[in-house]
Amino acid sequence: MTVCAETALQADVLPAAAVRTQVTVPLRFPDGFSTTAEVLTFHGLADGKEHLLLALGPWEQALLGGVPGTPIAAEGPEGHGLPLVRLHSECMTGDVFGSQRCDCGPQLREAAEKIAAAGGFLLYLRQEGRGIGLYSKLDAYALQDTGLDTYDANLALGHGEDERDYTAAAQMLEALGATRIRLLTNNPDKSGQLTSLGIGVAEQVPTGVHLSPANSSYLAAKRNKTAHTLELSQADVGHVQPAKAGNVPSHDEMLNRVEELVPRLRERAEETERLRRLPEATMEELKEAGVFRILAPRNVGGFGMGVETYGEVIRRLARGCASTAWTAGHLIEHVWMLARWPQNVQDEVFANGPAPLAAATSAPVGTAGRVPGGFSISGHWSFASGVMHSEWALLAVECDGVRLQCLVPVAELQLVDAWHTAGLRGTGSNDLRAENLFVPGHRAMDWSLLTAEDNPGSLIHEDPMIHTPMATLLNLVAPAAALGAAEYAVEVFREGMLQRKVKNTVESRQADSPLAQARFGKAWGLVETARLHWQEAVQTVAESHRRQPSSLTDGERASYRLSLALCGEAAEEAVRLAVSGSGGSAHRLSHPLQRIQRDVSVLLNHPTLSLDPVIEQAGRGLLGLGFTVPSF
Repeated sequence: MTVCAETALQADVLPAAAVRTQVTVPLRFPDGFSTTAEVLTFHGLADGKEHLLLALGPWEQALLGGVPGTPIAAEGPEGHGLPLVRLHSECMTGDVFGSQRCDCGPQLREAAEKIAAAGGFLLYLRQEGRGIGLYSKLDAYALQDTGLDTYDANLALGHGEDERDYTAAAQMLEALGATRIRLLTNNPDKSGQLTSLGIGVAEQVPTGVHLSPANSSYLAAKRNKTAHTLELSQADVGHVQPAKAGNVPSHDEMLNRVEELVPRLRERAEETERLRRLPEATMEELKEAGVFRILAPRNVGGFGMGVETYGEVIRRLARGCASTAWTAGHLIEHVWMLARWPQNVQDEVFANGPAPLAAATSAPVGTAGRVPGGFSISGHWSFASGVMHSEWALLAVECDGVRLQCLVPVAELQLVDAWHTAGLRGTGSNDLRAENLFVPGHRAMDWSLLTAEDNPGSLIHEDPMIHTPMATLLNLVAPAAALGAAEYAVEVFREGMLQRKVKNTVESRQADSPLAQARFGKAWGLVETARLHWQEAVQTVAESHRRQPSSLTDGERASYRLSLALCGEAAEEAVRLAVSGSGGSAHRLSHPLQRIQRDVSVLLNHPTLSLDPVIEQAGRGLLGLGFTVPSF
């Protein structure tokens, strides 16, 4: 084989490595195959890792090109065989524990036998998970369970598809004089890298196809995306299903998961208020249910679900605890907000999984000044819901008359314990403060760009939701929580009516009173009214996602906001009727109705449910007069 000038130059500058130790080790594999290896270690490897070379079979003869009976390699010296070499990247799960999610264990076993017969070298390279490390590989497995392939999972974690470098392998081979080899592999990248490093690959010998029910998609991805020489028929791939297929839940499956949480949320409601944040048990259950992945795009490992699922999850969580619904609703939404940023930021925030938790606050707006490499920001921001559980904070600032959103690690901010309120106490919506804090330029974005339909993330993700204007989902949280809490209140009211005896009446229980029956009927009707308004609003947004362009018209936006405001108003009145009809015991701190009433009262004071400005702007939109509040 003729080595090109560029390759020769690279070979000339390849740092030399030297054999450090050599020890004889007898090998025995689980299926009974045994052989003996000379295990070599090295000084001077380029990456400083503890790679091993196992010399197997008549390896010394192979180096001299004189192993009888070996296949004749293309351009082999006088027809004699060359050393057979396998570059095997460490795989603890496959090599040690026998995982069937990959084909590494069977390839290692196959290589040992073939090289022992032909004479050559098995290089065991410490490059777990195609170079991303063991923990990251396991994180990638979790993403693969959601539908990503082995390469996209690496990318979703912020890694390259394959980060392996074979410089150390070339050094080891050169140290033994094995500068022309036969390479046992299906991976063309190994051959290409060795050749560029000055190791002549006279022949690429394919490994077997080690297909299992758990690795068919993995093997297909290697064949389709990185040109591995794997003979896989459609029948092979089609009949062998990947492990845990279908891990993205359906709408109904997700709601069932949330429904299962409701009784435990009710049990922890007092603890949630006392802590002024969500208990760790609640956060763990929300994570296990996949709640924070609902709006995360699928190609980062999220579920990529729609507005119907998002809204219903908040509503149902509120049947257990309004503080939990409010916090979870915003944390879910903020994952979706992070997915609107450019790729370099997404690589950073989604590096540890598909659901990075972030608080977001815009009131009041901070200040920013340009400095080399980015911005210096200062401010005091209020109402950072979910900050007690967040790694990141999204902060609004103004710089030279332009509003920006800055992404900042919570650890770099001062947390101000300011959330002492009558309701929604468990949301932990504390304040944040910063003074001349440096924010890199890539983590500051024009607010108008991030909030728009054509945001940077819309060029990355195919999920229709990513085009939704940002305010649309913000407006859903308070009415969804108010509706769910009102449904819970009417449920508690009903249970009490069927059990309690009311003083100064002749009925044996409250439910037997015609006046109480009328009160309950009105409360029930108000919840039904709130629900119909809610469903109308959600349907308006959902239908907009089924068309192009997906923008809401002014009339649709007016109708949407009006429906949500009327939903909140009806929910609040239903709660008032339930509490006023439940007697003095409803005001004990141990009674759920007093907490529901306080929570809903706070919800109705949120700007998204502040009735007067909402109905004013809605009226303008419905009359075709245009909005005087641009963010409406």
